[in-house]
Amino acid sequence: MPTKENNEYARHVSRLTRDTMALVLAGGRGSRLYELTDWRAKPALYFGGKYRIIDFPLSNCINSGIRRIAVLTQYKAHSLIQHLVYGWSWFRASKREFVEILPASQRVGGEWYRGTADAVYQNLDIIRTHSPKHVLILSGDHIYKMDYGPFLALHSEKQADMTVSCVEVPIEEAAGQFGVMTVDENGRVISFDEKPEHPNPIPGKPGFCLASMGNYIFNTEFLYEQVIKDADTPDTKFDFGGNVIPRIIDDYNVYVYPYRDPETGEQAYWRDVGTLDAYWEANMELVSVSPQLDMYDTDWLINTHQWQSPPAKFVFDEENRRGTAIQSMVSGGCVVSGSEVQSSLLFSRARINSYSSVVDSVILPDVDVGQKCRINRAIIDRGCRIEAGTVIGEDHDADRKRGFRVTDSGLTLVTPDMLGQSLHFTR
Repeated sequence: MPTKENNEYARHVSRLTRDTMALVLAGGRGSRLYELTDWRAKPALYFGGKYRIIDFPLSNCINSGIRRIAVLTQYKAHSLIQHLVYGWSWFRASKREFVEILPASQRVGGEWYRGTADAVYQNLDIIRTHSPKHVLILSGDHIYKMDYGPFLALHSEKQADMTVSCVEVPIEEAAGQFGVMTVDENGRVISFDEKPEHPNPIPGKPGFCLASMGNYIFNTEFLYEQVIKDADTPDTKFDFGGNVIPRIIDDYNVYVYPYRDPETGEQAYWRDVGTLDAYWEANMELVSVSPQLDMYDTDWLINTHQWQSPPAKFVFDEENRRGTAIQSMVSGGCVVSGSEVQSSLLFSRARINSYSSVVDSVILPDVDVGQKCRINRAIIDRGCRIEAGTVIGEDHDADRKRGFRVTDSGLTLVTPDMLGQSLHFTR
């Protein structure tokens, strides 16, 4: 039942979100994804059957009531910008709602974005025109569903200059991968280490550390001051994690916001899909019976742009030629024609032809798998045409000889370029 206290809290959060501008940092390549990001920025990479990674932080903003958003792009951004124009241009400017695209354009000093802090610094004049009270800086390449309202509320209640959202991560997973926070009993940051080899454990919880999600809230004037100071600092790397945060924690109020499930209090779902194995695993989690990331939650919709496609179709019902998909997700426009799909995820408009099998695999849009193929534990990039009789993922040495990438865990990546199919340029 609504209470006065609940209503006051909701109004408090509403005011905070209304006065906040979000900056989504979406310029990174994601080099550990290798050829999968040769022709697209990591935030533009497909995920979950019909989405792009960028859709998750953007949808979080909308669901949280934040409707002033800028997306900062740089590396091979065409498909990302196209996606934003097609799928995220429905806001009402008359209500001060927008998703602006801020590509690296050498606005200051003739340089491209040199780091996360520099990306913000180069757009200070644009941010100032919107006059936000708070700036929410978000990484554009993680998968999670998060209400930023409580994040802002904690920042306000603590009277913080900056607040960092964190997740609890096993120390062995965080080593060399994430920025790690050490905090006091009140949640104030007392040290920050950027990708340490030996992270400090959480007090009272050995084996785990507090890893930064790459999401920050700044008081706006404080943000201006710090990125300008960083730009004027010799030998800086122009990075929030590497430079700005370590420099301010001794003299300013920097707090953490532990990101937890609001209902259970347990660690909430968050995935950094920055490697081929992590990307495959996060997609494959979705085909389980009850995945931790609920894509069917009507109270927290993930918005996207998608081409209009007919429903998925499963055809032929003959012995040894039956179109079936088991423990799988199959997107619109797909045709499973006399073939078998098991524990796999088919993105839009994929076609699996007769007598073929696809097992434990992620098939990106517009892939055509010929007849009598076998694909096992693989990622097949968008637009690949797999010739009839091709076997992928069963003999790793053979896969490598054909130019496919095989990870240490035995996952095989196939792209059009590896197949000699030049979708992006003419040789």
